[in-house]
This record gives sequence, structure tokens and C-alpha cells, in this order.
Amino acid sequence: MAAVRRYDPFRELATLQERMNRIFDDTFSSASRREDEGLSATWTPPVDVLEKRDRIVLTAELPGFAEDQVQLRFEDGVLTLEGERRFEKEVDEARYHCVERSYGRFSRSFRLPANVDEESITATFVNGLLVVELPKREEARPKSIRIRAGSPPAIDVK
Repeated sequence: MAAVRRYDPFRELATLQERMNRIFDDTFSSASRREDEGLSATWTPPVDVLEKRDRIVLTAELPGFAEDQVQLRFEDGVLTLEGERRFEKEVDEARYHCVERSYGRFSRSFRLPANVDEESITATFVNGLLVVELPKREEARPKSIRIRAGSPPAIDVK
């Protein structure tokens, strides 16, 4: 006796999607395996954005960079971080067996809230970490409102 199998159209769609993904992966990954092509591809450094009560702190990982290799600008409420990691080929008889680090230009942009005080932005670069501090304007900071105990106000319902 044959087992009864219930038809599930979503399972069929998932199977079709997996097959299509394999086809695209096989086609495009073999084309990108050329030696120099992967070395000039764009990459993006990891970034953390933390909001505190009085400022926003952006921390970017840029190992191997010096502060003069990174450009930072703030324009129309957008903070943009740019730079380039160049691959320097060896001139002698040595050759690479594996290249896993990413090379090429990068650009990251972050739209920031309107309450950032652009005149007070600071950036420091230590041990491959770029830390950008974006203070909030005084009037834009949240304020606590004290709640007092007492009798409720009279409400006029006319």
C-alpha cells in the first residue's frame, strides 16, 4: 500500500527557490573566482550606532587603517564615512594561497535625527576603531516631568 502524501504548494515553492538559488550561486560564484576581481570588490566595515541621552555614538571597525585614510563628512543630516583598502601585490616570487580580507573602496551613510548638533561632532581613531560622537542639541534632549499627587481637577461638561 502506497503512503498518502499531502500536497503542499508552499513546499514546492521553497524547493523551486532553493534550486534557483543554487543555479545563480553556481553561475555567478564561478565568474567571481578570478584572481583580481575579488580584490577590487566593494566592502563595508561593521558599524555600531548607540543612542545615549545626550549624544549618538557611532563606532566603526577599520583595522589596518590610519586616520588619514578615512574621510568623514556631515551634510544635510547625513553622516558619510568613506575610505579605501588597497591590495598591494608582492613583487618577489611569493604568491598568495588564500585571500580572505576584503579590499576596495567603501562608503557608509547614516541619516541622523535633526537634533544632532553638527558644530560639536568629534571623531577619534584608536587601534582600528573610529568613534564618532554626535552630541544632541540642548533643547532636543528629553526632559523628565515630575508627577505630583493630589486631587483631580474639576471637569466642566457643558
